[in-house]
Amino acid sequence: MVKKTFIPLFALVLLVSVASAKNEKPDTVEVGAYIISIHDINFHAQEYTARFWLWFVYNNPKLDFANQIDISNAKDIEISSASVDTINGKYWAKMRIKCTMKENWVVNDFPFDTQHLKIQVEDEDLDIGDLVFVANTTSSRFDNVGAVSAWTVKNFKAFTSIVTYNTSFGSPEVASDTHTFSRFSIELDIEREAKGLFLKIFLGMYFAFLIALVSFLTDTNELDPRFGLPIGGLFAAVGNKYIIDSLLPESSQFSLVDILHNLTFLGIFMILTTSAIALKLHNNNKVDQAHRVNKVGAIVVIVGYILSNIYYIINS
Repeated sequence: MVKKTFIPLFALVLLVSVASAKNEKPDTVEVGAYIISIHDINFHAQEYTARFWLWFVYNNPKLDFANQIDISNAKDIEISSASVDTINGKYWAKMRIKCTMKENWVVNDFPFDTQHLKIQVEDEDLDIGDLVFVANTTSSRFDNVGAVSAWTVKNFKAFTSIVTYNTSFGSPEVASDTHTFSRFSIELDIEREAKGLFLKIFLGMYFAFLIALVSFLTDTNELDPRFGLPIGGLFAAVGNKYIIDSLLPESSQFSLVDILHNLTFLGIFMILTTSAIALKLHNNNKVDQAHRVNKVGAIVVIVGYILSNIYYIINS
């Protein structure tokens, strides 16, 4: 008789416990970050390294962020100097993190580019039903002096959001095919200080074009300099483009680098075309006309090249 009444009573207690557990409010955790530095920016490998402090203020002593934290858009994570203190009845956990971040760089305007970086922090164990992040926007900042060298930081912000994954991760406790987590994000824009870099990477290309222009100074019937100099300049410009392309990720879109080099290729082609026309006129005893074509061709190529470069650089 005792056994018959004990089983339903135990089941009732278990159901009440489960129901009350489901109705519990999730832990609210205040989270903030301080960016120490962003460096080793690698366009070709599509990555960069970020070093920052991350801290959490919470009430539940069972939370262990040093072992639970995940940065969803990082290739690898290294946590150091992790500590937990108790202040005014709350737990304060802080840690220093070094991450190799993956990034899809936008290089259409390289080297006058602006990049949008983001660091996305989640708890890898607790979903939105168990934990909710609240951003500490007051103390979340970046190092004004050494955060990013050769770049200017703009539009820094720290905020929280909800992210839903289209999978239950195989959990028998999740009824749907989705799993929702709270996310803390740090986002900032970095704008390159590009004047010096522009000269470094394009100086070889412009010198190659100047070498090709020297052919306009020779007589219209001098075959070797009229064609040898532009062809030499063309090879130099192609080599310069290969060097720059090795620094950038592969892209199907035309970038400023592609446009400026293609303008150079077109300019050298026009120099060769002008030389061929002038040579033909000279061989047909039309020397004055050949000199006129050479002069007009030089003016058109030089002015057109300069104006087109200015236009595309200003609008990048």
